[in-house]
Amino acid sequence: MTSTQPRGIGSLIPTRTQAVTPGEQAAAQLLHLRSATVPVPVLAAAAALIAPQLENPDPATREAAEAVHAHLLAAIEDAAPGR
Repeated sequence: MTSTQPRGIGSLIPTRTQAVTPGEQAAAQLLHLRSATVPVPVLAAAAALIAPQLENPDPATREAAEAVHAHLLAAIEDAAPGR
């Protein structure tokens, strides 16, 4: 018998009949992200790419962007030489 339950990254995305805002979708995915190891330039690029979403009109998108942006900046700061 095969399962009808979603698998992989798709299982993190809400599946309801109503439209899901980009902020809700991002928040659902980010809730499960705990750690990642990437080079500092990638963190800096990600922080720059997400920065425009800090002014997004959707509150959920803004909230998720603020949280992710803060984590990225903290990771960059923690990776500074001499720590």
